[in-house]
Amino acid sequence: MTEKRSIVKLTEEERDRLEGMLKKGKHSAAVLTKIRILLKADADHPEGGWTDAAICEALSRNKTRPEEVRKIFILEGLERILTRKQREMPAIAPTCDGEAEARLIQLACSQPPEGRARWTLQFRAEEVVELKLVDAASDSTVYRTLTKTLVHPVSQNSGLSRPRKTRPS
Repeated sequence: MTEKRSIVKLTEEERDRLEGMLKKGKHSAAVLTKIRILLKADADHPEGGWTDAAICEALSRNKTRPEEVRKIFILEGLERILTRKQREMPAIAPTCDGEAEARLIQLACSQPPEGRARWTLQFRAEEVVELKLVDAASDSTVYRTLTKTLVHPVSQNSGLSRPRKTRPS
């Protein structure tokens, strides 16, 4: 097996914290596994300093996992091991920005065009694209945008005055 590139050396406080977290067991299985890997890989502790192969066998993990955990610990610190990395960008960029949402709500509250009894989701989506507020929009995009507001897309009224629930007397 290759020689370790990242050697873990935990301080006494870090080791106590990790052992306490392990005893409580109130964390996800992935975090608890990372804690076990760090404790077994700790070179400064008499019970630590295990090889990657021994850690993998003891914890039933992939043979590259201990190296990954040690590398993250060395480069980014203990907190990065205990918490998930946050996404910098959402997986899918939102279709409507604030201005497009405002115009869509304004459109939903307006009277439907001549020859139409009411706005439909598909017609609203076509209108938003026609007004060049967005490049492309589907009826589900319009639905999701309008459900975030008081203008519900499937209600019978136009959203100008939403009836409030009253208490029974």
